[in-house]
Amino acid sequence: MNYFTNFLKGMAMGAADVVPGVSGGTIAFITGVYDTLLESIRRINPSLIGILRNQGIKGAFAHINGLFLISLFAGIFTSILTLAKLISWLLVTHPVPLWSFFFGLILVSVWHMLKQITSFSILKWSSLLIGIGIAFMITVLNPLHLEPTGVNIVMAGAIAICAMILPGISGSFILLLIGMYAPVLAAVKGFQINTLALFMFGCIAGLLSFSHLLSWLLKRYRDMTFMFLVGLMLGTLPKIWPWKETITWRTNSSGEQVPLLQHNLTPSAFESLFHTSSQLPLAIAMMLLAIGLVLTLERFGKH
Repeated sequence: MNYFTNFLKGMAMGAADVVPGVSGGTIAFITGVYDTLLESIRRINPSLIGILRNQGIKGAFAHINGLFLISLFAGIFTSILTLAKLISWLLVTHPVPLWSFFFGLILVSVWHMLKQITSFSILKWSSLLIGIGIAFMITVLNPLHLEPTGVNIVMAGAIAICAMILPGISGSFILLLIGMYAPVLAAVKGFQINTLALFMFGCIAGLLSFSHLLSWLLKRYRDMTFMFLVGLMLGTLPKIWPWKETITWRTNSSGEQVPLLQHNLTPSAFESLFHTSSQLPLAIAMMLLAIGLVLTLERFGKH
């Protein structure tokens, strides 16, 4: 039952990772598997060879918490493969309710993470401000347009996975910034084995290297690291604000017109500009649904 539960948590992480602006790391944190995930990945290092020699495959597998990793990542990949088309469709057909849901998700996740801070100081508040500044600068950057070559796909996987395991920074959003979101999503939907294999290789390389640094920071500077991560989450909120006006568009690798530059609007300004409903009641309901879901997941994670 525990591994099935981890599978479901992995599915929630995968669903979040598909959407630019939402972090699977945030879901891992609020469901109570974040520290276990980092520690399990951190144990995959050269010392594992010695354990393999002395204790065999079974001992090495137990050392890295293999069943936990398999059940969690099986959920992540299952979710990505099954929800990629649905999320893409919702982003086009129902953007306001969907972004409202994720906006509420980030808000309540900030509250959840702040509860973990044991004490506050000027240095910790400075970490939060630095996180906000970095996230805000990332969200206002103009997207690059990298060609989907083999090297770029591997690099994208390494960068994206580092963002995915950080609460507050979306791996999908990083892919969007470097122009690799559409090629990777197309590879997932079309099950392009070569592209997916290169991307996965980059993910594994990035995950094994970055997890050691993050685990070290959380062990020695946990509160400061949390405050920085909260800052990242707050800084990304403008990016997932539900009501936007697209200023410029670009053509992606599939020949589709997708937004390039956008700015936020109030619900009333949205209605005046587009002469359509802002769906404000539905948006509020979706935010509250997200908050209720996180609180439920939080209680679920404690057990």
